[in-house]
Amino acid sequence: MNGSPKVDPDALVDAWLARLDSSLASGDASAAANLFEESTSFWRDLIAFTWNIVTVEGRSQIHAMLQSTLESVAPKGWVRNGTASYSADSGVIEAWIKFETRDAVCTGHLRLVATTSLCRTLLTAMEGLKDFPEKKGHTRPKGVTHGVIRHRASWLDGRKEEERTLGSTVQPYCVIVGGGQAGIGLAARLRQLGVPCIVVEKNPRPGDSWRSRYKSLCLHDPVWYDHLPYLPFPENWPIFTPKDKMGDWLEAYTKIMEINYWTSSECLGARFDPQSGEWEVKILRDGSKEVTLRPKQLILATGMSGFPNVPRIPGQEEFVGDLHHSSKHPGGEAYKGKRAVILGSNNSAHDIAADLWENGAAEVTMIQRSSTHVVRSESLLQFVMKNTYSESAVESGLTTDKADMIFASVPYKIMGDVNRPTYDAIRAHDKDFYAALTKTGFMLDFGDDDSGLFMKYLRRGSGYYIDVGASQLLIDGEIKLRSGVTIASLKPSSVVLSDGTEIAADVVILATGYGSMNQWAAKLISQEVADRVGKCWGLGSNTRKDPGPWEGELRNMWKPTAQEGLWFHGGNLHQARHYSLYLALQLKARMEGITTPVYGMPKVHHLS
Repeated sequence: MNGSPKVDPDALVDAWLARLDSSLASGDASAAANLFEESTSFWRDLIAFTWNIVTVEGRSQIHAMLQSTLESVAPKGWVRNGTASYSADSGVIEAWIKFETRDAVCTGHLRLVATTSLCRTLLTAMEGLKDFPEKKGHTRPKGVTHGVIRHRASWLDGRKEEERTLGSTVQPYCVIVGGGQAGIGLAARLRQLGVPCIVVEKNPRPGDSWRSRYKSLCLHDPVWYDHLPYLPFPENWPIFTPKDKMGDWLEAYTKIMEINYWTSSECLGARFDPQSGEWEVKILRDGSKEVTLRPKQLILATGMSGFPNVPRIPGQEEFVGDLHHSSKHPGGEAYKGKRAVILGSNNSAHDIAADLWENGAAEVTMIQRSSTHVVRSESLLQFVMKNTYSESAVESGLTTDKADMIFASVPYKIMGDVNRPTYDAIRAHDKDFYAALTKTGFMLDFGDDDSGLFMKYLRRGSGYYIDVGASQLLIDGEIKLRSGVTIASLKPSSVVLSDGTEIAADVVILATGYGSMNQWAAKLISQEVADRVGKCWGLGSNTRKDPGPWEGELRNMWKPTAQEGLWFHGGNLHQARHYSLYLALQLKARMEGITTPVYGMPKVHHLS
């Protein structure tokens, strides 16, 4: 009986890795590059080869990267890490791998075409620094020195002494501006690596950035996607975390992980001294005392939702009702019996509209200026998250770290193609829901190329709603909709739309999103520095709000920028957790004097 030749995935992976190991050991970048598909291959590197976050595409770019990095990296010991898998449908073998470089232990993921034994995608990622490992497992701190010691200092004595001296007689190596989940998670990583660090947060308590939001706010991403480093949520944690519960978790996490966290403190400004290689960071501590910190590294962890876009509307001075950005929305309880108009149609707009309706607003109107991608939360869990971030994934033995690596192994250039069939399936599954929604006049999209939620998030950080109920209120007419228009002006008790329609209003909420994180660099450092580093976020996909040229990775995130000693950290909880590892390792390496030649620094094409 005829049939396809039997594939031995382990043997093919082992043979490919042996050829790669031999080519790299001999410094033969051409031979190594020839192990990849000529034009449809991708090598994504998370600081293992490049001390950068870079994706190179095709043999020529792979060859150029290797020629530049091989001598300093000295990679060796490429082996398979576990059993490889083979898909007869795609003809692709997948395998986890491990290797080491001169300074680091590394891991990775390989996709190999079985018929050609050529690599389609390779992910390489630094796991840790050989000479500076985290103190965990067999090397964890003992916690006490046994024996009899006069004038013994307790653990608490040590913590109090550190809190007293760090930032006064002892300078931190890093200052993190912004104490939300991103800043806290990075600080935990740095703590485990022995990097002195202070987090500066303007709120009175860790977690207040969540507590201060409107009452009904919950995370839209599920619990399996949202763990912080080292300390996962307990097994009885709710799937969707309420905002106050999240605030309490962050506060507890900050204490448990021994983070040096300055509350009620505001960064007034920062200046880099190229002669000393230090920052001069002015902090108003506890709202009264000005302190100058002199770190080597400054990290802006002010968040993707940190710098509100607040449009100025003609006539707003005459408006007698409340006018505020969604980030300042106090909750719907304050507007019972009131007429509310919301400018915007993404996550915050929908959440606030539903919150107002639940709290008895007399009328709620959403102004939709442009199309929005909507996906039902249930469908997101069923079609998108099920195999990586779900209870069934956990039960199958998939760890959060491995799920993160699976996600990272798909290059952004082809992620849209990978995602599109999933969103086609969602569109078919929820066709009645989408038909009812568009019947209201709602302008719906699935992204510029129908690739769905995450690509839209990566490209622009906005333009979508994960439906947890507000869409049905639109369908039922409980929330009124005006689409394809904007607010042209305000009158004392109404809004005037761009088509001339006038709507009575007691409160107007501007759910108009947030600007690029480099606006914080302009505010805290200078416009010159902000322009030097350029726009944060986006891939250069040449889609709406993500202008080209193609860059292949998120601009300026978790990696070196054009300003020495300045870093940006943020993203959703999954990204902040995963990429905090690579940012922390870059910072630790610099503190220890490890040579970190950066490959692939992109040109700045856009300022904001």
